[in-house]
Amino acid sequence: MVCALGAAVCFGTASVLQAMAARAAEPGTGSGVDAALLLRAARQWRYVAGLGLDAAGFVLQIVALRHVPIYTVGAALAASLAVTAVVSARLLHVRLSGAEWGAVGVVCAGLAMLALASGEEGSGTGSFALKVGLLVVAGLVLLVGVVAGGLPDRSRALVLGLAAGTGFGVVEVAVRLIDDVSLAMFANPALYALLLGGGAAFLLLTSALQRGSVTVATAGMVIGETIGPAVVGVAWLGDRTREGLTWLAVLGFAVAVAGALALARFGEPPQTERETEPA
Repeated sequence: MVCALGAAVCFGTASVLQAMAARAAEPGTGSGVDAALLLRAARQWRYVAGLGLDAAGFVLQIVALRHVPIYTVGAALAASLAVTAVVSARLLHVRLSGAEWGAVGVVCAGLAMLALASGEEGSGTGSFALKVGLLVVAGLVLLVGVVAGGLPDRSRALVLGLAAGTGFGVVEVAVRLIDDVSLAMFANPALYALLLGGGAAFLLLTSALQRGSVTVATAGMVIGETIGPAVVGVAWLGDRTREGLTWLAVLGFAVAVAGALALARFGEPPQTERETEPA
């Protein structure tokens, strides 16, 4: 659980840096899949620093997924928005309303409930069909990104956010489906699902932040990266709660995700800060 929260801190801080870099980069083609946008954003130190934090967060996420259920890790990662809100308030002098501070507290309360109720990770390793299906979903995420490029800005942001969240969810599940680190893992479709899903998610999220409603995109991402993986963990991988505390885990999950959705506007720093800082 400590590793899951550490990953949330890394991801939440990285999102501030990466969103500033994405908006400061030159506009691209408008497509949902614009690989050149990543290259333009990567010329800025903020994006590179954000990638470093993402790498550290990913390592912590892997450790967490090896010890606690997916639904707990997913909720903790959604809580990275609370971290982003606090970082924005401290470093970017963003004024949080009382309701938003309350949402930060709600997220913390939900995570506390999950910490009390979560059991150990499930013992299921997943069938070959599940691993192939995960790879198919990762491919569909990239396809949805291509199609979303032609949508109006608001719809585009929602679709890209959901697709990016689904891609991050693919990564969460794929980590559990990779049994060991050896030559045998190269025959495991889950490895390629992890690489494709993670890469597509980064690409789509950067495109979503570059144009359109950040609140809508981030809300879609939170939904995409929490609900689906939680269902897979419980239904196919054997994730359970502590005996008699299923109700507390469900409540904690719902509370944490709801609090994160209330903080969706903190998927990036405010407009004034982006525009006044040099690239």
